[in-house]
Amino acid sequence: MLHDRFQIKFWGVRGSIPCPGALTVRYGGNTSCVEMQVGGERLIFDGGTGLRMLGQSLLSEYPIKAHLFFTHSHWDHIQGFPFFVPAFKKGNEFKIYAAPSPNGATMKQRLHDQMLHPNFPVPLQVMQSRLEFYDLEIGETLKIGDLTVETGRLNHPGEATGYRIQWQGLTATYITDTEHFPDRLDEVVLRLTRQADVMIIDATYTDEEYHDPKSSKVGWGHSTWQEAVKIAKASGVKQLVLFHHDPGHDDDFLDSLGEQASQAFPCTILAREGLSIELAKD
Repeated sequence: MLHDRFQIKFWGVRGSIPCPGALTVRYGGNTSCVEMQVGGERLIFDGGTGLRMLGQSLLSEYPIKAHLFFTHSHWDHIQGFPFFVPAFKKGNEFKIYAAPSPNGATMKQRLHDQMLHPNFPVPLQVMQSRLEFYDLEIGETLKIGDLTVETGRLNHPGEATGYRIQWQGLTATYITDTEHFPDRLDEVVLRLTRQADVMIIDATYTDEEYHDPKSSKVGWGHSTWQEAVKIAKASGVKQLVLFHHDPGHDDDFLDSLGEQASQAFPCTILAREGLSIELAKD
């Protein structure tokens, strides 16, 4: 565990559905999961299929304590949780945070239902680790050790939560899944991303795909890399990380997309599995 550092690692960077195969080797095919080791605390954002890979990497550590934050419970953000091996090991501890869904269902209920028959062979109760669930109130700020986690409601069908993590003057934000507004920049996203050292943000589509008259993506709950660049410029972000790649975007497509985005905002990179970013103090 890194007690005096702020490190971000990407374990799953896709949206909607896993897309493994020969055409997605460089960026990866697992769905959303990002790990942050911040001042001695391990934070995990979302439990897509990348969470299984993270779990495998943690098997040499014991006991494991971590904070797991969910943006929402669409499948691509929870489908790795039943395969997170450390959760089955007695002695490990996980604090799990999420806002209740609009119908009032808690994350504990939703993860429990995912593992019920006929969807899954074993129930949530088989997990022997200590699982503590916390229902977030959107807009609240959490204190974990000497770091803070701000929250905000994102524009997504069924709602989603964005996160801003601050520690000793360093800031990273995790903003997915969210759709931009047609006539203005999202004030919640601007607040969460203000002057951030690293902004990880939903950039599922290109503008052309989003507005395609034959297959419009308007209302689907996701944004474009062009809109991500607008947010980065308006917020004074130092490093833009495009995230939640569409499963139909293969490695070559993402290479081209990254070149275009870098021309618009030079400090841009695309999230890929295995990518590690370390935030440095000035």
